[in-house]
Amino acid sequence: MYKRWSAVMFPLTTLLLIGALVWGYQVNKQKNAIMIKAENQYQRAFHDLSYHVERLHGELGNTLAVRSASDGMHRKGLVNVWRLTSEAQNEINQLPLALLPFSETEEFLSKISNFSYKAAVRDFTKKPLTEGELNNLKELYKSSGEISKDLQEVQNKVIDNRLRWVDVDLALASDEEPSDNTIIDGFKTVDKRVSAYPELDYGPSVASIYDTRSVKKLGGAPVTAENIKTKAAKFAGAGSGAKIEVRENGKGTEWASYTATVSGPQGTVPISMDFTTKGGLLISYNENREVGTARVSMKKAVSKAQEFLKQKGYPNMTAVRADRYDNLGNLTFVTDKDGVLIYPEKMTVRVGLDTGEVTGFQANDYVNEHDDNREIPKPELSLAEARKFLNSDFKELYNRLAWIENDDAEEMLTYEFGGRINGSQYRIYLNASDGNEEAVEEIRTSSGAQDK
Repeated sequence: MYKRWSAVMFPLTTLLLIGALVWGYQVNKQKNAIMIKAENQYQRAFHDLSYHVERLHGELGNTLAVRSASDGMHRKGLVNVWRLTSEAQNEINQLPLALLPFSETEEFLSKISNFSYKAAVRDFTKKPLTEGELNNLKELYKSSGEISKDLQEVQNKVIDNRLRWVDVDLALASDEEPSDNTIIDGFKTVDKRVSAYPELDYGPSVASIYDTRSVKKLGGAPVTAENIKTKAAKFAGAGSGAKIEVRENGKGTEWASYTATVSGPQGTVPISMDFTTKGGLLISYNENREVGTARVSMKKAVSKAQEFLKQKGYPNMTAVRADRYDNLGNLTFVTDKDGVLIYPEKMTVRVGLDTGEVTGFQANDYVNEHDDNREIPKPELSLAEARKFLNSDFKELYNRLAWIENDDAEEMLTYEFGGRINGSQYRIYLNASDGNEEAVEEIRTSSGAQDK
């Protein structure tokens, strides 16, 4: 019996062993193929990065080589600079640098890209390159040359020593030191050099992109948790039996705030509110009740939301956008000052369409941008004169005056025209002084959306 059992099991075991070896070989083969493919992609991205940074240095030199009045060549050069920095940023994102400090270089390239783009798209006949911008280009030319030289040194070592990027990837992921850390040391050297560069003044249009607005920039005296309790109780209309808990968030950071939770009698839904630590300004309100079947129209929801804001101390707010998502209405309100819509002072309000009652809002933009002393000039163009700057095929649905912030971070008075063209709906903002198109926005409507 043992012989018969052995006669069956021995071939079976042999087959299983052979199968395991074949399977292991196939898995190892596939693993090696994946690593070779990854290595090829890393090598291509790295060598392309070195090439494009070198080209960037050369293009900055070309832009500086022409006379200061060569608007056409300046525009062409800046467009090429923007394109090359965008390529370099894309290649950095393809390298395994997530765990390696390289943020200074990435931000440096990002600022060059935004600076060159903002400058290239403007009208040079009205706004030629300033002396400060030309000085910036000289500094960027010098800096990009140094970065290019450092990257080329790393590139030469990678080629001469046949270094592999996959080793860097594995080492960074496992917190182990690679056998040769030339690549890591090279990129750390580049980032350290960039961090030592003087901060350039790229102008408000670029600075606004990196401006991390926070409630710390607000005026007003610091408030206490007791002050927040009082404010929360008043806003929520809480009775004497309500329980109010206040929690401080991010103490010691620039995002410090208070969260107040108001709980009423058993069975009622708690209300959560966030306040600034300076001035105790309300930045969000949230009532987490379950919303039932929609029975209220969007028009009624807008009306009830507007009344809610008025009662809570936000008068003169006008809805400029109304979107419906199932049984909720998401409404955008801005300040209406003497017939001019102040778009920077924006807040979004959420309404339950079962009753039309407000269930929450976000007022970060309103809190940061609200200014009672903002002076709005009179439009220099009449409405009829402004219309002449519209596309002749544009079918106007409405018009109004709007105070906006353009792409150069400049606030200005515009004529806002809402209408249709090419089968889509748009808002077009024309400068009220010269008719220049300051912004164009396509209105992508969701279910039940209304352009107000």
